[in-house]
Amino acid sequence: MKSSNIGGQAVLEGIMMRHEDVYSVAVRKPDGEIEVKTEPYKSIIKSPLLKKTPIVRGVFNFIESLVVGMKCLTYSASFYEDEEEETVTLTREEQEKADVKREKQDKLLMYGTVAFSIVLSVAIFIMLPYFIAGFLRSITSSEPIIAIAEAVVRIIIFLGYIMLISRMKDIQRVFMYHGAEHKCINCVEHGMDLTVENVMSSSREHKRCGTSFLLFVMVVSIIFFLFIRVSSPWLRVVVRLLLVPVIAGVSYEIIRLAGRSDNKIVNLLSKPGMALQRLTTREPEADMVEVAIAAVEAVFDWRTYLTANFSDEAFREGQPE
Repeated sequence: MKSSNIGGQAVLEGIMMRHEDVYSVAVRKPDGEIEVKTEPYKSIIKSPLLKKTPIVRGVFNFIESLVVGMKCLTYSASFYEDEEEETVTLTREEQEKADVKREKQDKLLMYGTVAFSIVLSVAIFIMLPYFIAGFLRSITSSEPIIAIAEAVVRIIIFLGYIMLISRMKDIQRVFMYHGAEHKCINCVEHGMDLTVENVMSSSREHKRCGTSFLLFVMVVSIIFFLFIRVSSPWLRVVVRLLLVPVIAGVSYEIIRLAGRSDNKIVNLLSKPGMALQRLTTREPEADMVEVAIAAVEAVFDWRTYLTANFSDEAFREGQPE
């Protein structure tokens, strides 16, 4: 398998795909048509040195992914908002002012939602397990036992969260689009033409998935907190908060390596995350695959990619692994 460096995210009735400095959002509108929007990907990292610095680049990449992801979710949801507002006739100048005001409000809401999501995630998956495991201090003074208990609680909360949201009907459709996204990328990276038939027969599991990234975050945090110990209770809280960016950065480097390597050890480390994707992806319908293909083709010349990486034309007609 040859990495295409293309990645994406499922949104409401659609898919976002990013390749290098451009990303697209393809949405199946209520009338059945596919709307495709393409925009340049503007990184918040301006320094070339920071973009190449391991761990540091992962922290910024994580934040950027959240911002772009929320922006794409907001865009896809706009097609399904209830149109219950009264129709008011505005002049051109009033309409322009209203558009500017709405854009500012949307931007504030987006950044506020991202900030709230980060805080909530840290509270639930980092701090809550620590405080729950802390009750064991009334039973034992063994820090290794408490650290292991914290790790177990963290994994249980994470898996419980994934299983809970996977049962929600609306989320299940998002997971179907998530599956379509993975299938498209796998189809191309295994040297096949990007057709509905080829995509449908491809795997819905991929090593660069965000689900795998989150699992790596859980595992890396467990390793860090298991070996980095301080005696003061409030310092333990501070250390956990300070390590959050480091954990995200290290996890990014692992998922980045996994996406570029077919090493047996790397593949073995990727298996738990890919197994977890069976919960966060579903088999998509053909019309969902059409949306995914539209998103890919808006930002990625897959034909040129196949010509450059797969010389055997007959292989492109074959079946995926």
